[in-house]
Amino acid sequence: MAEDTRQNKKANFSGLAEHSNGMTKSPASAAMASKSGASKKLVIKNFKDRPKLTETYTEDTWLKLRDAVGAIQNSTSIKYNLEELYQAVENLCSYKVSPMLYKQLRQVCEDHVQAQIHQFREYPSLFVLLHSLDSLSFLKRMNRCWQDHCRQTIMIRSIFLFLDRTYVLQNSLLPSIWDTGLELFRTHIVSDSMVQSRTVEGILEQIERERNGETVDRSLLRSLLGMLSDLQVYKESFEQRFLVETERLYAAEGQRLMLERDVPEYLHHVARRLDEENDRIISYLDQSTQKPLISTVEKQLLGEHMTAILQKGLCTLLDENRVTELTLLYQLFSKVKGGLPVLLQFWRDYIKNFGGEIVGSPEKDKDMVQELLDFKDKMDNVAHRCFQRNETFINAMKEAFESFINKRPNKPAELIAKYVDSKLRAGNKEATEEELERILDKIMIIFRFIHGKDVFEAFYKKDLAKRLLVGKSASVDAEKSMLSKLKHECGAAFTSKLEGMFKDMELSKDIMIQFKQYMQNQSEPSNIELTVNILTMGYWPTYTPMEVHLPAEMVKLQEVFKMFYLGKHSGRKLQWQPTLGHAVLKAEFKEGKKELQVSLFQTLVLLMFNEGEEFTLEEIQTATGIEDGELRRTLQSLACGKARVLNKNPRGKDVEDGDRFNFNNDFKHKLFRIKINQIQMKETVEEQVSTTERVFQDRQYQIDAAVVRIMKMRKTLSHNLLVSELYNQLKFPVKPGDLKKRIESLIDRDYMERDKESPNQYHYVA
Repeated sequence: MAEDTRQNKKANFSGLAEHSNGMTKSPASAAMASKSGASKKLVIKNFKDRPKLTETYTEDTWLKLRDAVGAIQNSTSIKYNLEELYQAVENLCSYKVSPMLYKQLRQVCEDHVQAQIHQFREYPSLFVLLHSLDSLSFLKRMNRCWQDHCRQTIMIRSIFLFLDRTYVLQNSLLPSIWDTGLELFRTHIVSDSMVQSRTVEGILEQIERERNGETVDRSLLRSLLGMLSDLQVYKESFEQRFLVETERLYAAEGQRLMLERDVPEYLHHVARRLDEENDRIISYLDQSTQKPLISTVEKQLLGEHMTAILQKGLCTLLDENRVTELTLLYQLFSKVKGGLPVLLQFWRDYIKNFGGEIVGSPEKDKDMVQELLDFKDKMDNVAHRCFQRNETFINAMKEAFESFINKRPNKPAELIAKYVDSKLRAGNKEATEEELERILDKIMIIFRFIHGKDVFEAFYKKDLAKRLLVGKSASVDAEKSMLSKLKHECGAAFTSKLEGMFKDMELSKDIMIQFKQYMQNQSEPSNIELTVNILTMGYWPTYTPMEVHLPAEMVKLQEVFKMFYLGKHSGRKLQWQPTLGHAVLKAEFKEGKKELQVSLFQTLVLLMFNEGEEFTLEEIQTATGIEDGELRRTLQSLACGKARVLNKNPRGKDVEDGDRFNFNNDFKHKLFRIKINQIQMKETVEEQVSTTERVFQDRQYQIDAAVVRIMKMRKTLSHNLLVSELYNQLKFPVKPGDLKKRIESLIDRDYMERDKESPNQYHYVA
């Protein structure tokens, strides 16, 4: 088996050898080689004599090639085989005829291209025909001429490829056959002023038609603009004129549409135009045109009309909360140089004006805080959704809010405190705990913008006291949450008194547990169940003391409590506040027994009817000692409100001098326990003024303390530097005139003195 295989191998090898390269070996030599086993080298040598060409070979071959080129140019069939023609070119190049061949080929191509221009230029009949052609037909003829030229050049190059890859490649100064074709077409056809002008005008006309909504042949435009680009005349011949025409068109369109259309419609039109132009770049324009083209459109449709667009439409867009159009407005303005700063200024002005109307209208005070919260939500939404959370816009919004909210000093702070009170008061069923927390967070954002936070604190403290003392707080958790927010925002000093109020309430509960145990050990237990809240005077609002005539049993119980409390806390002084007291009375009517939940003043009035049937206003006042205005409101709540446990004679809504009152035995009500609300005096102007005055008084103390603190540290300081330092330290708005008054006051009280030589210089007096 092994032997057979070897023989086969030999046979295969010799078979290959015999036919290799068309040469044969004699069997003898093959046998000798196999016997000896020695390897032989096969040496191939050049011909000693190069074959000579016939005299007419070069000329005949060129004629053959010229005929082939002519056939290609005239779109007729080629007589010769393409491989034969390629071989002919290779043969000529091998015999150093390349320069002549290249020159002749160029001449033939040039003659043909020159003949092409004749159809556009030389013959009078055709010249007349040219002008009678519409521009589209002209463009199609030009495109056909270009396409034919490209196809012919590719075909010619494939025949003369050997020339292109040897001779032309070795001579860097010579253009390739393809480049030669482009150069000839550019020189003899496209550079012709009349042809170029007509071509460019035709293209511009087609683009303008498309811009006006007509359908055009995009492939034709793509081919012709590709031609200009390939011939390297695109920029100077087409792009410059195209951009000028674009500017002219859109300048006129922008002026016209700004007058005709409203802003939302105009913005959508601009966006559509930009999309169309980008589509043109993708479809047929050169990529290099994109930047100048889009820039031109943006400048003419947006850049020239930025202020007009914003003046005409921004307020409407914001008023109507047109999120889509506002987003589009921001996107478009962000593309134009200087667009966003202009938009920012208008946005800031809008917020100041709109917010100023909310804050500056006293008739809107009732809804001011809710409107501010809604407005802030709306502006936040615009900043986040439409303005892409741009930090500059968000900061401008904050500045604008801070600016307009402090244009009316103190009132917003007061109303925010009252708004918080309305949300934290029991009976506010409109919000769950989560919603309440969200509302408080929003209020804190508005609160941050306020300069006079001490005004807020004064009113908030007054309302908090009412909620705690009357047990009207909706939720202790919500109260403490608000307190922690205020502490985080303004520091521990701001909330220390408020926290003290909560501590008092908790301590009072503990004291009352001890007092009840104390009362159980007394020999004479009382029929009245007394609950007392011990309030530290510095923490709570200042209440005007009011002396009233309490029943003997109440007075006795007060004395018992006083002995109990002072026995535990010696050195303290108790001052009773009847204005804050309330009670539950048991009453008997024809319908049956009821419980009346009433204030202490109402209690004093009702208890009188245990002693008699009827009393006049003056008699009640003498017996109870209640101040006149307060008494009239108390009687009004008992005889003129929803639950009329007293009858007034004569009838009427208001309590007048000489009115008589008697117990209404026929009183009916579906509930067993009835809460008779005191007629709430709308917080009087005097009350508001007194709260505000207390704030100003506190501010004066703070200014005095700050001046002394600064002067003690600096010893000597000029007036301007002292005022500047005070502005840095004080946390509330203050006028220079007020500072000057406080400085004068401190000079009068010998805390500091003026320099004898320089009146504007102050010295600290130790």
